[in-house]
Amino acid sequence: MAQAPITSTVNTDPVLAQHVFPVERLADYLAERIPGFQRPLSVGQFQGGMSNPTFMLTDGQGKRYVMRKKPPGKLLPSAHAVDREFKVISALWDTPVPVGKAHVLCEDDSVIGQAFYVMEHVAGRVIRDFALPGMTPAERQAHYFEMGDVLARLHAVDYRAVGLESYGRAGGYCARQVKRWSTQYEASKTQDVPEMDKLIRWLGERMPEAEETTIVHGDYRMENAIYHPERPEILAVIDWELGTLGDPLSDLAYNCLNYYIGDPERGDITVLDLADHGIPDEDAYIARYFKARGMTKPDNWAFYLALSLFRLSAISQGVYKRGLDGNASSPDALKRGAKARQLAEAGWRIAEAG
Repeated sequence: MAQAPITSTVNTDPVLAQHVFPVERLADYLAERIPGFQRPLSVGQFQGGMSNPTFMLTDGQGKRYVMRKKPPGKLLPSAHAVDREFKVISALWDTPVPVGKAHVLCEDDSVIGQAFYVMEHVAGRVIRDFALPGMTPAERQAHYFEMGDVLARLHAVDYRAVGLESYGRAGGYCARQVKRWSTQYEASKTQDVPEMDKLIRWLGERMPEAEETTIVHGDYRMENAIYHPERPEILAVIDWELGTLGDPLSDLAYNCLNYYIGDPERGDITVLDLADHGIPDEDAYIARYFKARGMTKPDNWAFYLALSLFRLSAISQGVYKRGLDGNASSPDALKRGAKARQLAEAGWRIAEAG
């Protein structure tokens, strides 16, 4: 079933059976650590995410919080790093990058079965249809440019000044990404996809000679931002699981993939007259980003696009494997097997053309 194009961050569903946890034990833990938290605790689950399960927590006064936890079952190495999410959100709280306030991190599996963190709840809109139906052309342009502006602000943050020196390594990001996702892909592989093998070789032969190092989100897209209920203003960037120190061009390229591949469940803008709809085309979108950062478009832009599609294909394959294993965060995970192949094929087309 297709997701609603725009959802409120107060809408949740009952907790999925595979993600049930001891609510009273969580309530005891939070009552000791979050000032003002009061029992009883009620829980709902946000749907739509494919990785770390996300829950709405409402205390006895009606105050809302959000909890992100690792999924149950055997997990791939370095995946589902809720501790890293907590770290970057905490560090960015006092910067121009909008994030929710982080409250508590628990790495003790004995509390609810998996590591988790709790942050403030941010009320707003989550936009799941990138075609922005129901908006005027001017509103669509404003929403897109806001998304790019926030990304530029993220990449302008001095990671040393906010205490994130250990959040990743400077330089060599693209090579590490190819190695990491090749390993993750092989660990979750369920079928042969020749285009993935070709991409791994092609990317390995075209590594950039020099890379800027900034904080990168790793999964920056419209769906991972909470917009103001009425204005084209992002109130919080969410889902930082893939965040690290890395090449900002990889973040920007990933954010531009909807110009190259259509997703029927999230609005296919590749079939639209963008000018008529008010959606900036890729050139206008990235030009605004580069102007904000005092940069120009690189000659190897196709490399970053192909890298982003390769990563996304590997991630989709991992989601599909978790679906087969019965511990995915969403019942839609089993659709991701075909998606992984489509993404790899799209990445190879860009590689061949670039």
